[in-house]
Amino acid sequence: MCAFQQKILNLIKCFRRQWPLFSNSERTTVCGADYMLMALQLSMAEVNKQHHGDFTVSLSDVLETWKYLLHDKLGLSYENMKEPENYADVKEAYHAFLARSSMLDLIDICQKFYGLGLVSEDESIAPVQLLEFISGVMNVQENNGSVLSTPSTPVNRQTQENAKVTVLAKKCVCSYLRLLVNSKDDLALAHILNIPDRGLGREAFTDLKHASQKRKMSIFLMATSFIRTVELGGRGCASSLFDPLRVHVKGLSNFVNFIDKLQEIVGEILNPRIAGGRILSTVKMHLIKGRSNGEPFCQAVEEVVQDLDLKIKNIIDSQHEVLTASTTGVSPAR
Repeated sequence: MCAFQQKILNLIKCFRRQWPLFSNSERTTVCGADYMLMALQLSMAEVNKQHHGDFTVSLSDVLETWKYLLHDKLGLSYENMKEPENYADVKEAYHAFLARSSMLDLIDICQKFYGLGLVSEDESIAPVQLLEFISGVMNVQENNGSVLSTPSTPVNRQTQENAKVTVLAKKCVCSYLRLLVNSKDDLALAHILNIPDRGLGREAFTDLKHASQKRKMSIFLMATSFIRTVELGGRGCASSLFDPLRVHVKGLSNFVNFIDKLQEIVGEILNPRIAGGRILSTVKMHLIKGRSNGEPFCQAVEEVVQDLDLKIKNIIDSQHEVLTASTTGVSPAR
């Protein structure tokens, strides 16, 4: 890990310790570069729908706006760049999306740290450095001459495919954890709503999203509210013949009840080390259920869970003195 990456890691650790200074939300999560880009893409699609009637956006427009947004938020010169169409609306929609999801992006966290005077001169991060880090330029420069110059061979292609599967597995496991910590994290929900397959494809997510916007609540809360109503009063009580959610009852019930199972582990097991391991094990079994043990995805999930389990252990060992149920009256697993 390079010195700059260590600075970013230290900044996030400090944020985790002092998050009440940054947010009024009980649950706040860090939005990294990938989540920032996804949030921007969704925000642009929303704005396009308002102006043109279509919930779509081209990749080239997203990348152009992404570059402009980063320069704008970091206070770097963007005089030679053309301002994207409806940029003010897109920027407002982007920040509104993060606020609804109880998330702060890396740029916001850095700027809040500087505003509060919590960053020493040695730990300071120049805007240009942060731009390169978020854009991935730094990683490309570090890898240049090795991975990028390696000729394509069947072995290398297989390695690349395995890397993609590992990224997918990590994103799935971490998204379950993110949603467990922050139920307003709509991006995390979007990743795992249909993993494993619950019959909840694009149409189901769109119906759920529209219903949540109509009732001004998070997507997960909308799904939970709908399923609770079905369980208490029956399908007819929960939805009329015109309610599009009625066709997704089975899949949504499967999803909500599984998250309930994870939340029960958090609430019932006081030992955070045991709770973390139990949650990861439950998520692992859920993701690989019905799959062959030899599948690359199953192997990737196993490796990701082992890595995360070790990280949880290290976090708990380093902060053991502050994780006590006696001082807060709340399960330390939370």
